Amino acid sequence: MSGPAPGRPAVVRRAPGKLFVAGEYAVVDSGNPAILAAVDRYVTVTVSGSASPGVLVSSDLAAHPVRRRWDGGRLAADGGRERGGPVHVLSAVETVAALLAEHGLPRPGLELSVASALHADGRKFGLGSSGAVTVASVAAVAAYCGLELTRADVYRLALLATARIDPEGSGGDLAASTWGGWLLYRAPDRGFVLDLARERGTGAALRAPWPGFAVRRLPPPAGLSLQAGWTGRPASTARLVSGLHRRPWRGTCRHRRFTAAVTDVVHAMAGALEAGDGPGVLHQVRRARQELARLDDEAGLGVFTDKLRALCEAAEAAGGAAKPSGAGGGDCGIALLDAAAPRHISYVHRRWTEAGVLPLPVRVAMEGIQR
Repeated sequence: MSGPAPGRPAVVRRAPGKLFVAGEYAVVDSGNPAILAAVDRYVTVTVSGSASPGVLVSSDLAAHPVRRRWDGGRLAADGGRERGGPVHVLSAVETVAALLAEHGLPRPGLELSVASALHADGRKFGLGSSGAVTVASVAAVAAYCGLELTRADVYRLALLATARIDPEGSGGDLAASTWGGWLLYRAPDRGFVLDLARERGTGAALRAPWPGFAVRRLPPPAGLSLQAGWTGRPASTARLVSGLHRRPWRGTCRHRRFTAAVTDVVHAMAGALEAGDGPGVLHQVRRARQELARLDDEAGLGVFTDKLRALCEAAEAAGGAAKPSGAGGGDCGIALLDAAAPRHISYVHRRWTEAGVLPLPVRVAMEGIQR
């Protein structure tokens, strides 16, 4: 570990977005499983050195670059710490810099350029752009600074960076962006992880076991094509999840029933994927949608919008199965359709378009973070 050398060439890393297939809401509690798929729309981060101390971040989503200076271990605006801006990028840089500092290396002066294919006209598709930019930023900054990280290291640093902003986030998007493909994922105890990093350091947090965390690859669904549709309405996962937890619901019998039912769905879906049982996967997608609908009825979150209902109905009419992807309230829905029946896929896309849902041309990205 040597830190960035003067005149070092720029480093580029890109990370894919994600779609939640099953396990939403339940996965935010440590140890509960979810299934995600990475998609071939990417956030690309380019890191180069800077003659000035601090960090300059430019993005195709922002009108102006953002400059921050080092103030201890944090990045602050002139005149004090400033809220807003590219918070996930800045937290990623701070987290990598903390690891450098533990090895006696200086906090670097850097320029980061961010390009996202997970947005349209400044509006997010709901494909995990925050997770993808965090993973790509961690990987690019670390590589530029001479750190050799495993994929697990990248995920853990990205989780630390994200949990400092939103400790309720599951990190499933980070896992999909890191490893790619179809994944069975369990979230770590974020409070434990943050305490560990504060008390023992970032390096120790990378090496220690993380309670609740697990990730493994799953095969793609046999004979099925994953389709995604965008409602045109961005939604805030953090707001929806926080809204649920503010209600007198967590810890109740209804909460336990929902968690148990969703856990059973995820395990059954993972088994169907591993057995090559396409009809079994469709059945579990329908069960997952029913559990989200029941949660929506009980908690009044607004998970299902008119466009998400239309998205699901169109897929069912074509013999497929569909549901919201993620927290709902807008963003994306997914459908699994017969891969050998392109006319069914065309029919669903036509129905979606008529309902104001934009079919997104995405495929599963089998590789995660990459150069």
